[in-house]
Amino acid sequence: MTENRRRPNARGQGELLREEIVTAAVRMLDELADDEALSLRAVAREVSIAATSVYLHFPDRDALVLAAMQRCHEELVGAGDAAAAEAPDPAAALRDRILTQAAWAREHPGLYKVLHESKVHRRLGMPFKEVMVARTIDAVQACMDTGLAPADDAATVAIDLRTAVNGMLAQRINEPDLPWPPAVEQVDRFLAKLVGLRL
Repeated sequence: MTENRRRPNARGQGELLREEIVTAAVRMLDELADDEALSLRAVAREVSIAATSVYLHFPDRDALVLAAMQRCHEELVGAGDAAAAEAPDPAAALRDRILTQAAWAREHPGLYKVLHESKVHRRLGMPFKEVMVARTIDAVQACMDTGLAPADDAATVAIDLRTAVNGMLAQRINEPDLPWPPAVEQVDRFLAKLVGLRL
């Protein structure tokens, strides 16, 4: 029985292989919804390479999970930025950013779970997530600056809002059988009660 091995990348193409490995890890983590269930050997099989080739790019599973989560986070931030850019005012921009996050979590529940509940997160942290925090603070501050929300400490309000939204999304993923109201209704209540928006 012969192994179905891929042909080696041309010289200088190592970065392409790294991206393929991360892509495979992202796909597998979305299915597994658990970073501890991911193995580098399984990822190597998915990409049709030897396990040793994975180690050339990632020293261990945690490093690969972090790279996969960083890519997912960048995708999530980019989608939120695009949605906010189309909004007519800061209040709509903040709302659209959060609804985009909710839609992404609904499409990728396994990845969202790993992004917020992974063992890697607890062991190493995910400093790249500070970008999303900063975006939320800026969006809340813009609402306050334009009089669409009452003046307050934007950082505190943004953290309260993120806590509510992330909790809502995590519970929907972990307890899908509860009689959940539409996500948009919950988001609007958070924006009204926590930020003070009149939607």
